[in-house]
Amino acid sequence: MNAPVVPWQIRLEAPADMARVEALNAESFGPGRFAKSAYRLREGVSPIAALSFVAVENDVLRGSVRFWPIKVGGHEELLLGPLAVQSSQRGHGIGIALMQAGIAAAQQGPWRSILLIGDEPYYTKVGFSRLPPGRVKFPGPVDQNRILGLSLKAGEILNLSGQVRRAQIDEAVCADGAGVG
Repeated sequence: MNAPVVPWQIRLEAPADMARVEALNAESFGPGRFAKSAYRLREGVSPIAALSFVAVENDVLRGSVRFWPIKVGGHEELLLGPLAVQSSQRGHGIGIALMQAGIAAAQQGPWRSILLIGDEPYYTKVGFSRLPPGRVKFPGPVDQNRILGLSLKAGEILNLSGQVRRAQIDEAVCADGAGVG
């Protein structure tokens, strides 16, 4: 059976894509995104370029995903997000394809796992599962039922526990509560 032909392509995000990615994130998540715990972990930190992907159709940005370095209990891990798809393009597989590209690239690196805060029914499609409540602790208020994880190395998510913190700061900002591990 042949794979369906899609009108868009997945590729690494280029520096020239940055403004379009930021505009898509603003459209998708609005100004409230800045107050969320996951966003606070990204403040002042650069996404991992080798794990940042976009979906493009005829030079139109349809979606994007980025992965960020974090520390959990002293170990370097990844934080997925934001995953954004143009509202008119949702439900066509763009988000899944973006995550699959990022996960495949991340499996080649030194990380053990990927975390995110999101809707379990959607993210289980690429292998994420809910973590037991209290196992990992994000800064700020987070619905424990929305903390999901994926092992990049067999069984590693089972060993993951501790405080989630920024792994580094690339640009000086005031991100009270996100800390540096």
